[in-house]
Amino acid sequence: MQGTKADLMRGLWYVAAPGTALKPGKMLAKTLLNEPVLICRKSDGGVFALRDACPHRGIPLRYGSFDGTTVQCCYHGWRFGEGGGCTEIPSLAPGQRMDISKINTGDYPCVERQGVIWIFFGERGETPSGPPPAFPHFDKAPDAFVSMPFDCSADHAAFGLMDPTHAAFVHTSWWFKKDAATLKAKEKHFAPSELGWSMVRHQVPGRNIAYRPLGRKVETQISYMLPGLRIEEIAGETHQVVSVTAITPLTESTTEVIQLIWWSLPWMRPFKPLLRHLARVFIDQDRAVVQKQKEGLEHNPRLMLIPDADTQAKWWMRMKDEWVAHRRDDREFRNPIRETVLRWRS
Repeated sequence: MQGTKADLMRGLWYVAAPGTALKPGKMLAKTLLNEPVLICRKSDGGVFALRDACPHRGIPLRYGSFDGTTVQCCYHGWRFGEGGGCTEIPSLAPGQRMDISKINTGDYPCVERQGVIWIFFGERGETPSGPPPAFPHFDKAPDAFVSMPFDCSADHAAFGLMDPTHAAFVHTSWWFKKDAATLKAKEKHFAPSELGWSMVRHQVPGRNIAYRPLGRKVETQISYMLPGLRIEEIAGETHQVVSVTAITPLTESTTEVIQLIWWSLPWMRPFKPLLRHLARVFIDQDRAVVQKQKEGLEHNPRLMLIPDADTQAKWWMRMKDEWVAHRRDDREFRNPIRETVLRWRS
């Protein structure tokens, strides 16, 4: 965890983009886990993902065109469809014998679920054992989203995401200002959950007016899940809100953070531009501080993690180590987290 680079985990689904970022008949090129990826939305609305490199001369396919079914390379017009197989080589003369079905640019398992495009990154042709995770309460596209590149590794982005004590010093907007001089003692109950851990579901104080539109008996739960998901659900008797922050590594040292928000409150729609702005400001504060942190990490300093405020960062590294070990040893994944109570001031 001390350096500027992170080990990239394989065998997992990663959030690639919100579905609304890709219209029918369009392509979206991204570098994900150090690999060139081209995501395509077909004319019928389906999505697929190819390796963004033509196997003929290596030119990225993103410079070509997409007709809603196949991608045509801009260099020699070779076409590739869903699955990566070559469907046409225009330069072949009549009678020339060549089995183009053996030509493949490579593809990735790609699924759209709840309005989120996921891509599975395996090893040596590995296929997913199941679908990407489902988020609670909603079967629709996010009501709002924000994405932002972070010039840091996925590990350091994750540490910031689960850090419970930095808000008083980093998130100091007028609408979300914390005063370090009046830090309050906190005590939270944690337990293991699927591929991670959760701050155990608990009822929020009734005096907090921010939760009143959700109805009575409002409960909240925050879960952290490999390969980099923070899932916060807030549910009352009347309405629900779910916020998901996805950490997707672009390379070993750069990351994209995508914030996805669902809500059941119909009157919130007019406020979507404002909420997106506030979310962008909030995330950008995290981006700016890890950018400053990178300056120090370039000198390879010795770092330290303290109890209990940094315990979740330690859990993150233990989870990663266990994921790598279970794949290496070809055994079941064993969650290393144990139920406990953590205390800090924030």
